[in-house]
Order: sequence, then C-alpha cells, then structure tokens
Amino acid sequence: MAKQYDLVVIGAGTAAMTAASKVRAAGRSVAVVDHRPFGGTCALRGCDPKKMLVGGTSAVDHAKRMRGKGVAGEVTVDWPELQSFKRSFTDPVPSKQEQSYASKGVDTYHGLARFIAPNSVDVGGVALSATHILLASGAEPVKLGIPGAEYLATSETFLNLQALPRHIVLVGGGYIAAEFSNIAALAGAKVTILQRSDRMLKNFDPDVVGWLMEKFTALGIEVRTHAAVTRVDRIDTGFVVHADQAGTPVTVSADLVVHAGGRAPDFEVMDLNAAGVQLERGRLVLNEFLQSVTNPAVYAAGDVAQRGPALTPVSSHDAKVAAANILEGNHARPDYRAVPSVAFTQPAVAMVGLTEEAAKAQGLKFRVKSSQTAGWFTARQAAESTYGFKTLVEEGTDRVLGAHLVGPHAEDVINVFALAVRHGLTSRELKSTMFAYPTAASDIGYML
Repeated sequence: MAKQYDLVVIGAGTAAMTAASKVRAAGRSVAVVDHRPFGGTCALRGCDPKKMLVGGTSAVDHAKRMRGKGVAGEVTVDWPELQSFKRSFTDPVPSKQEQSYASKGVDTYHGLARFIAPNSVDVGGVALSATHILLASGAEPVKLGIPGAEYLATSETFLNLQALPRHIVLVGGGYIAAEFSNIAALAGAKVTILQRSDRMLKNFDPDVVGWLMEKFTALGIEVRTHAAVTRVDRIDTGFVVHADQAGTPVTVSADLVVHAGGRAPDFEVMDLNAAGVQLERGRLVLNEFLQSVTNPAVYAAGDVAQRGPALTPVSSHDAKVAAANILEGNHARPDYRAVPSVAFTQPAVAMVGLTEEAAKAQGLKFRVKSSQTAGWFTARQAAESTYGFKTLVEEGTDRVLGAHLVGPHAEDVINVFALAVRHGLTSRELKSTMFAYPTAASDIGYML
C-alpha cells in the first residue's frame, strides 16, 4: 500500500526546503525525495561552492593588482587547500538538511522518483501518494549531441577537482564558462573558451561584457567566439577538441574539457506521461499559478519550472508561490520583476531590469548614461582597471529601467538598482539618497 502525504516534493534544493517547510508548518504531511545528497545544486554543486573558490582566487587577483602599491611578495593559490576550505562548507550540508527536515516532521526518501499515476510516484520500490506533488528537481547539463560528449567534465566535476589541470577548455560562453575560466586562470591554469555565438554572456549588456573581456585578456584567458565544437577525442595525453570557427576547422588540446553549454531540466526519469503532465518543447506547460495545466495535482518551482531566471532567489520565490497555492487554493502568482543577475568574474558583472534592446522593443523613451570609470576612486583604491556602468532612465517618469555594471562590488551595488527598478524609484530619488562614503554605492548618484 502506498504511503499517503499531503505533499511530496521531488528534489531537495532551495525550492524544496522552502515549500516543504511552509506546507509542514501549516500542519500538512510532507515528504521530500532526491536521488542525490540533500541540499541541491546551489549549496552543493553550484553557487556556494563556486563562491568559496572565488573567495580564494579573488584574493590573489587583488594582491596581484596591489603589487608595487604597498603589497609585496608573490601570492598564489594552493588548490588543494582551497578545495579543503570549500568542503568545510559543502560537506556538512546534506546531513544538516536531513536533520532540518526531521526536526520539522518532514519524511525523507533517497532514490529516483518516477510517476506511476497522476498522484503517485515510485521511489526504489516504495509508492508515495499525495494530494499534491511539487517538481523541484532543478536542472542538468544539456545534451550537446556531439561525438565524444561523454568525455566532457561537468561543472560539479570541476568544483571537486583535487588537482588543477594545466590546460582547461570550456565549451560554452555563459555563466559557467565566465566564472570557471576566471577561477582556473587565477589559480594558474591555461584556459581556452570555445563559444559558438558572437560573444560571451549573451544575457548581459554587450558594451559592459566588452569591457570585461579586456580583463579576460589580461588574465590570459583565450576566448574564441563563433567556435562551434563538433567533436572531442580522447588521447593518451588528454583530449583534443575539434571546432568549426567561422567556417575554419580548429583543434585545441586540453587536459580537461568542461561542459559549460547550459543546463535544462531532465524529465526522462520522471515518466511524466504516467502523471498526465504535458510538456511542450521540453518545458512544462504550467498556468499562471505554477500548476500543470493537465494535472492539477502537480506544481513546479525553480529551474524545473523554467518561468523566471534560473537563479536561486527565483527558486525560493517560486516555492513560496506554489506552497501558498497548495495551502489556500490558486491565488498567488510569481513576480519576476527586477531580478538581479551576477556573473562572479574578476571583477563581477551584474545587471537588473531592461537592456537597451529590450527597452526599445517595448517602445519606451529613455535616456542612457554609460561610461568606463577606471579613474573613479572605487576602482583606483582597488587598483582595478575594469570598472564601468550603463543605466537606463525613462523619459517623463524618471523611473530607473535598468542598470548594467562591471567592476569592484558590482555584485552588491546591483541590489540597490534592483530595489529601484522593482519599486519604481526615480533617478532623482536615488541621487538624493546619502550613501556611506567612500563605498561603491556612493557612486550610484553619478551613474544616473
């Protein structure tokens, strides 16, 4: 006989913890299922371990910039020690997560969840039935569909490397490629990026990304655009990556080849057909309440829902929406206005709101202020040559429509702009705010 619950959550990341906690706090019975260690991508295989490595490599970058300006001596990354530091955070996560669930009265199951009916899943021979099922299983690396794709390491493999290879090739040009290339280069590896389109970080402003590419060059990172990887061969000394670069065949040798070509949900193992859950072009067909249009028992949150940006705060936000609808009936809708996005390169690049292209497509009238500002104090005190901004302000209303930053503390300053965009603040209101000085935030008034 199947075990009965009010809610079964498939996945054990940020969305799962948020939704399970809220539904259980309302007195409902909840179970969480995952075939991997509890904690999810962000805590175990993504954001957090990456940022732990960035902490070490950014310190080296800063020290190198300050050499001859009061800092002396050679500073390098000890990769095994940095990995040990990272594990001091990641290793305890699964047990802490399970203890947290247990303390809340949430049951946990380990194994792949496969639908056997619209309201039931099988987990290693155990049937779980529920009034509602929340899909919160995150995303996996997309299938590249090229010969030798099986030789590519995943981002998880990179984050757990015990020794740093001499030459790393990254296939793709998004967040993973941008961030991992900086980590590896600052740790002493040679890095090549093969990006099939015309530039990296396509979601970010092209001018701001162009300024960041100058820093990539300074770090010795080779970025090859218009380079579509066609095959990966394994040889005795490592790998050979074959690509078509603007019609010209090229080859690059590597000690490690990393998949940085994007992520997407993997629905195959779930058997959604058995649940009557509809897919369209690889995406769940959901209504405005994050509920399956063909199976009202099923909701989705985070990367698997593919509604908002694939970011951790969005997963948490989706989970709150889904939990509210499960508990109180459909009424809550996700609000993805002004979700800031950051690539933790050196320095970081950040954005929120509209790009110029998007603002024009909406027919908005706006003014743009843009400048490279390496001469400003924020950059000079850090000896950072890469610093710049672009802001969009609507004519007439004076509302801040978007902000695009690269430079020291961009990852923090962007949150002030996010507050402004989400709540309709004007450039006058931001300019009239007295920020602590000297801080990066005190530059905001001059960016508008």
